[in-house]
Amino acid sequence: MERKEYFKLFHDIDKVDYDLLTKNLKSKSFKKGDLLTVAGQIQTELYFVKSGVQMSFFDAESKTHVIAFTYPPNLCAIPESFSFQNPSKYYLTCLTDSELEYITFDDLQKLFDLSQQIERLFRRMTEAVLAGMINRHIELHSMTIEERYKTFCQRSPHLLQLVPHKYIASYLGIAPTNFSKLFNTIKF
Repeated sequence: MERKEYFKLFHDIDKVDYDLLTKNLKSKSFKKGDLLTVAGQIQTELYFVKSGVQMSFFDAESKTHVIAFTYPPNLCAIPESFSFQNPSKYYLTCLTDSELEYITFDDLQKLFDLSQQIERLFRRMTEAVLAGMINRHIELHSMTIEERYKTFCQRSPHLLQLVPHKYIASYLGIAPTNFSKLFNTIKF
């Protein structure tokens, strides 16, 4: 999906505002395993994923707890660290080689002052992130492991080939052995 089409999912900005936003975007390449943000660091760049898969996670009790995966054309960030410029409580890493475009926090704030439409676009994208987090929380607490697995496979089937299954199992709150059984018996 093209970036402009992605933005239209949230708010349709005119060409002048679109050009104003995109001329402020810069590109970076990352390798598999590169950390974009570490716990304790303030995320100063908001990423737009052009290619690759990223994962946010934290470690506790000798286990990796996966919070989210990102992939094209989505935003990639630790939302509360970027939005409030507070130290992150968790990590953001690249699971594959990745191409990302980014805008700094300061540059984005300047754009908000220049364009109400750009500010509205990012508010609506932020609202979508919040709604997604709430829906994920509900899924984790109200669905069976099989329902969570099926929902994930419908939403992001390509990740089954790109992401180590132990991370998907963690994301779904499923023991790796149960995930393996689901993967081998439920086909999409």
